[in-house]
Amino acid sequence: MFELKRLSRDAIPAALDKALRYRLLNEPAEAESICYDVLEIDPDNQEALVVLLLALTDRLGKGYAVGITEAQEVLGRIRDDYEKAYYAGIICERRAKALLRQQYPGSGHDAFEFLQEAMTWFEKAEALRPPKNDDAILHWNTCARIIMRNQLGPRLEEKVEVQLE
Repeated sequence: MFELKRLSRDAIPAALDKALRYRLLNEPAEAESICYDVLEIDPDNQEALVVLLLALTDRLGKGYAVGITEAQEVLGRIRDDYEKAYYAGIICERRAKALLRQQYPGSGHDAFEFLQEAMTWFEKAEALRPPKNDDAILHWNTCARIIMRNQLGPRLEEKVEVQLE
């Protein structure tokens, strides 16, 4: 249909700055598009991968057609072990928040499970964190507060007795 135009390699830093601004302006689709343009030129650009992952998860639960699979594929391309664990936690935390906004029957239990998974990832990231970087701790605490404030918990298993004749 259309052949996309390519950025010049020299334009990558400015393009990534623009992508960050679009995220701050709550325009994740624009940030996502810019990141794809950057990754077309530099497929291993770690900053573009992180911004893309965040832009994808910015759209969770907001009526956009965005699949979590795409965010997880981007996560698989991040090289740094700390960042991989940290952003795995971010994906889970954002999925939980999206579920809480949906408020369907059982959404609190589903959110609880994702928040627990996020907390596990943040604990892994905490063990790998660089000096003076407590971001994983801050997010772990956020997840804990969401659980406590919303009184979230696991599903209670129902016991079903089968009566034999």
